[in-house]
Amino acid sequence: MTTPAPTPSDIEADFHRAVDRADTPIYTNSIKPYRSLSNFGFGATIMFTACAFLLPLLAFLGTQALWTLLLFVGPAVAALWYFIRRNDKDGTLREVITLWPDLIAVHRQNPRKADQFWHANPYWVSVHMKDTKKIPSYLTLKGAGREIELGAFLPVEDRKDLEKDLRKHLAQAINTRNG
Repeated sequence: MTTPAPTPSDIEADFHRAVDRADTPIYTNSIKPYRSLSNFGFGATIMFTACAFLLPLLAFLGTQALWTLLLFVGPAVAALWYFIRRNDKDGTLREVITLWPDLIAVHRQNPRKADQFWHANPYWVSVHMKDTKKIPSYLTLKGAGREIELGAFLPVEDRKDLEKDLRKHLAQAINTRNG
């Protein structure tokens, strides 16, 4: 008889049982994508674009051509609005890495999908960085029978810094546990 595969809610419950602890973690890092456009910048971009589209239309005031051209300008500004806001929503992606001497946990908060959870014993976890066709310096953690990506949305230099940080703190966790 086979054991049924754990459901996402089982994985989440198991994760929370593992990380809800009284002791202070050795290392915690919350990584998220850079956001270069503030809400003020968003408003300014939309206003500038709308004005840039509408200014040439002043010559057509009072003509049927104005309404015809507005049929294209309106959807163009609406599409810009939608795609900037969608990008903003994608920016809520976040990965929280927490490390204790006997546990490393990663919680990935996805903007449009269910959250993802992973945890393992730091003694058996390895950090890997490799160049792939899509992502240079692709960073992964391997342990507990899985390999997970970390910080694929970060610039290359930040991923390299994160790798060094993780290696240093994993070694510290292992030494703390053994020492």
